[in-house]
Amino acid sequence: MLTSIMSALLVLPLSPVTPDAIPDAVAVDRVVEEYRAGTGLPGAAVAVTHGTTVVRVAGYGRIPDGTAVSGRTVMAVASVSKSFTALAVMQLVEAGRVRLDDPVRDHLPEFTMADPRVGRITVRHLLNQTSGMSDTTFRSFSGPRVETLREAVVSMRDAALAGDPGVEWRYHNPNFQVAARLVEVVSGEAFADYLRRHVFEPLGMSDSSTANTERDLPAGARGHVRVLGRAVPLPEPPAFGNGSGGVLASAHDLAAWLIAQNTGTRIATPESIAATHTRSAGPYGLGWFVGTTGSGAPLVDHGGDLVTSTAYQALLPASGHGIAVMANTGTQYGDAQALGERLIALLEGRPFAPVSDPFLPADIVLVTLTAGVVASAVRGVARARRHARRSWLRLLPLSLPVLLAVTIHRVVGFLYRGRDVSWRQVAYLYPTFTVLLVVTAVAGVVVLVARVAHRVGARQSPALPPVPPGHGFGIDTAP
Repeated sequence: MLTSIMSALLVLPLSPVTPDAIPDAVAVDRVVEEYRAGTGLPGAAVAVTHGTTVVRVAGYGRIPDGTAVSGRTVMAVASVSKSFTALAVMQLVEAGRVRLDDPVRDHLPEFTMADPRVGRITVRHLLNQTSGMSDTTFRSFSGPRVETLREAVVSMRDAALAGDPGVEWRYHNPNFQVAARLVEVVSGEAFADYLRRHVFEPLGMSDSSTANTERDLPAGARGHVRVLGRAVPLPEPPAFGNGSGGVLASAHDLAAWLIAQNTGTRIATPESIAATHTRSAGPYGLGWFVGTTGSGAPLVDHGGDLVTSTAYQALLPASGHGIAVMANTGTQYGDAQALGERLIALLEGRPFAPVSDPFLPADIVLVTLTAGVVASAVRGVARARRHARRSWLRLLPLSLPVLLAVTIHRVVGFLYRGRDVSWRQVAYLYPTFTVLLVVTAVAGVVVLVARVAHRVGARQSPALPPVPPGHGFGIDTAP
């Protein structure tokens, strides 16, 4: 009975606090559990801070192996990692070993491209994403696999720039892989060791480390995709992400990180931290987005997306709050940021919309269409003989789904404004659509083969004598 009452309370609409109030742990828990109940989010970890105070650090739900998520569960922060890389570079700037406007090649001669403008790329250009590098000219996800930061930089040697350095803002993960490699070369330490010694240990982030590829992810950092409203655990697709997305942390550790960003600590001067939070190009600072909340208050934040998990961090300079969320569902659902935005609304005393899962109706439609395609294919094979004599041109449409299935990652990349997307990532991002597309492609090939086989067979069969009038046998002679 008590469980039923608690479950009912968790799904009741949550009244926001007044703007002057500081939400407590209970209010944070209710927001998270309401969101999980409405979306089916299997697991999340959350940190909320205020000044130097930890308001709440907790885990909710479970990871794929069934273990309960806690405040010490290590999960992937994905592109939230960029803020860590930017801070590491700023530490080298403070030490006088690097200047933001130095050409990158002055410190990293191995950074070469098939474009003479590479010599004009500065350290600042990497951190504010204005280097001129772009997914449209260098495919870091669908290209050859790399295992280390050095290999990641070397793999860019045949790439070109999409524009002049310092002119246009383009979000591109390799910017921060080059920056992390620069940290390695200038400091003389592996990037993982540098972060551990100069960031994690000074802040007491004992759970934190970095990963190069998906093979380095611990159990807690593995996630899910949702199919027909159910979370399905899947391994993260192959990818390299250190520097741009490789940090692993717990909610406990991210609380320390948020406090350091809001109040300043010995890991960096207030001026260095402020520089990373200041708009530099487009919507970006140095490793952070800079904007406003729903109430118009200043907001410094960054999301992080893997294909099976997401993360989000936010700083509210006006109130001194910090928020970090890690969720074990993939980028297509945006659960970490959506949950983070609800927590911001809670902190600001704003109402938020009811929670729902918009993907379930779409999945039902796509599964229904898939069943219809299978039925049509069976019918098409059964009637293949009737269509055997049709023009070859009329058979071509049956091959179009195959062409789309083979190139779907390029189509999705184009729709994502030129971002590089691998075929396997598309399958994870849109599982029911991918099933529909593959089934349609296979169905088209099966029907095409059946029609061609009947057409070839009809040409090779000996001609039959005409049937005398009045002696038909019900032979279907429809064209």
